[in-house]
Amino acid sequence: MFVDRVKIEVLAGKGGDGCMSFRRERYIPRGGPDGGDGGDGGHVIIIAERGVDSLVGVSNRKQWKADRGKHGSGQNKRGRSGEDRVIKVPPGTIIIDAENDFVMKDLAENGEQFIAARGGKGGKGNAAFKSATNQAPRQWTSGGEGEHRHLVLELKVIADVGLVGLPNAGKSTLLSRISAARPEIANYPFTTKYPNLGRVQIDLDHSFVMADIPGLIEGAHSGVGLGHDFLKHIERAGIIVHLVEPVPMDQSDPVQNYKTIRNELVQYRETLGQRPEIVVVTKCELPGASEIADQLRNEIGKDVIQISAVTGAGLPVLIQTIAKHLSEFDAHE
Repeated sequence: MFVDRVKIEVLAGKGGDGCMSFRRERYIPRGGPDGGDGGDGGHVIIIAERGVDSLVGVSNRKQWKADRGKHGSGQNKRGRSGEDRVIKVPPGTIIIDAENDFVMKDLAENGEQFIAARGGKGGKGNAAFKSATNQAPRQWTSGGEGEHRHLVLELKVIADVGLVGLPNAGKSTLLSRISAARPEIANYPFTTKYPNLGRVQIDLDHSFVMADIPGLIEGAHSGVGLGHDFLKHIERAGIIVHLVEPVPMDQSDPVQNYKTIRNELVQYRETLGQRPEIVVVTKCELPGASEIADQLRNEIGKDVIQISAVTGAGLPVLIQTIAKHLSEFDAHE
């Protein structure tokens, strides 16, 4: 199961109370105060970790609570600090304050972490209040309360390349052909319910990550279908590979289909229209595919690559074109 949005409650640990105690030992009539401080409460920490590819592990628990600090004790013994509670999420997870609706942290890189709720400070024991004028203090303080928050964790898939196009354009088939990913493939719309990731090897030392973004439809930018759920995953892709089916089953116009999806990307985020884009006509083994590619090329004024995920035609050219665009994109960045 793939989960890309979760609402959770995080509670940091309360600090332990300070201790009021006086040294009581034989032959030492004036031992003085020896109450130790309380331990600090544990934090709730969210860490981005490579290998975690969904928020499903987080969704199984709605409340995440760190340990409280232990109380101080006599003989100046400080209480043990509470253990932190660690939540592991995929790189690309955004942490949002659910109550005030603002982004607290974007964990874009592997190993990045964020203290979502800080533990309370341990209280002071009476030994901490001893002074020249107060040699037998009876003051002590309670431990501080840990922070308490409601958060939304939202995953935006991180990929070098994002595949877009209408349902049945051939995205899943292409991904399965050029990578080790095995997405569900069928000849009906919306086979893909969530993004699939695959690593494509360019040569021995170079590769890139490709994401199969679920099929978009007209009106996706305004939330039609699962528009927002799908579109948010394209935001992190470095370049866009736009697949166009030459002979759609619904008899629609392939050129207009390209324009429809292109418009949805721009309407959702204007900056998506400025991303490097590779236009690809799929299923080039079908009659009339070359004519559609020429028509599309003339209409948009861009080069159009023809491929067939069935026969393998054009796939090496597509991979090398993607590699070239990625190197140019990285140099520009």
